[in-house]
Amino acid sequence: MPLPLRQIIKAPDSSPEVRPFRETFMFFRNLILATILAASSSAAHADGAVQKLMTPPDKARLERYDATRKEALQEAKTGLAREVAILDEVVAKQPMSFSDFDMTGNWQCRTIKAGGLGSLVVYDWFKCKVTDDGSGWMLEKISGSQRTKGRFYTDSDVRLIYLGSGYVSGEKPKAYGKGPATDQIGYAFRSGPASWRIEFPAPEYESKLDIIEFRR
Repeated sequence: MPLPLRQIIKAPDSSPEVRPFRETFMFFRNLILATILAASSSAAHADGAVQKLMTPPDKARLERYDATRKEALQEAKTGLAREVAILDEVVAKQPMSFSDFDMTGNWQCRTIKAGGLGSLVVYDWFKCKVTDDGSGWMLEKISGSQRTKGRFYTDSDVRLIYLGSGYVSGEKPKAYGKGPATDQIGYAFRSGPASWRIEFPAPEYESKLDIIEFRR
């Protein structure tokens, strides 16, 4: 009398040869899934895509970033002593890795304008928020008259590229690339466990370097 099929075929987990393979497969599968999830909750990867999105004037701004920044910070030294101290503290913070940083959520944010028409202006704190739409981090300034909205792209482990649009409260923000009057570009740096900043070289209006500082 033939044996029932369930007695002939062993369960996969009961085989000493199959078990190690299955455990190894599960380990690498979980590792890959974790990597994908981590990538989806951070800045969009640059991998050349951001270069295609940037306008020629904004590419030139980033190419001159170091020189523009140096010139703006030098001009800012003639500002009010209290504001100079604030700026010095902000720019002295060394960039940290974004790899273990969750930017999403609500933030306090303030703008610092260095160089240009006024040597240095430090504004009050307003409200900003960062969301993740599945393609990366998106910033929106949600209080104050001057607003910004845009997306981050990975430039390196310690630096992101921000492509955004500036607008006035009550207006609908335009998409990046609609013209120099609204286009914004900058480098984002993490400066602490709960702080970061964006530096905008040669913005269209007023200053030579705009900095938006974030804290919570």
